[in-house]
Amino acid sequence: MLKLYQIRGVLYMAKIKLPDTIKMIITDFDGVVTDNCVYINDNFSMSRRVNFKDVMAFSILKKAGFMIGIISGEKNAAIEIIAKKFNVEEVHQNIRVKIDVLKEIIKKYNLSKEEFLYIGDDINDIECLNFAKYKITVPHAVSKVKKVEGIQITENSAGEGAFREVADCLAG
Repeated sequence: MLKLYQIRGVLYMAKIKLPDTIKMIITDFDGVVTDNCVYINDNFSMSRRVNFKDVMAFSILKKAGFMIGIISGEKNAAIEIIAKKFNVEEVHQNIRVKIDVLKEIIKKYNLSKEEFLYIGDDINDIECLNFAKYKITVPHAVSKVKKVEGIQITENSAGEGAFREVADCLAG
């Protein structure tokens, strides 16, 4: 279904096309919600930059009744803060083999392939992207991800509104 959404009085046509059957968005975090950069501080701690447009996407999706899952290869405080603030249903961090977790989530919520989408950007997401009927990536994703059959690519970059673009398409 082609969707239109409005920002500050301007009407936009969503490039991403998704059906009304989607109930759950399952996403990687780094490289989708963040700009894929890790900042190493003087005390050897790491931090990430998160764009508020992408944070707002969690609120938009939850208010529209969507379930959200995060499957990340890393563990970081940004995920924990967002998950708590927006009551994210599924949060899995430090996951090396993501497909097993994805399948567990699908089974737990009894979702068909018509009812979820997966968003990822790197080689550790390829199995999940191949498994999902609806799959999205970002412009800077690795070339192997961009070659996954049926994948859609956001106009916005990761950490610059890509996750929000998906939310606007679904809930706009």
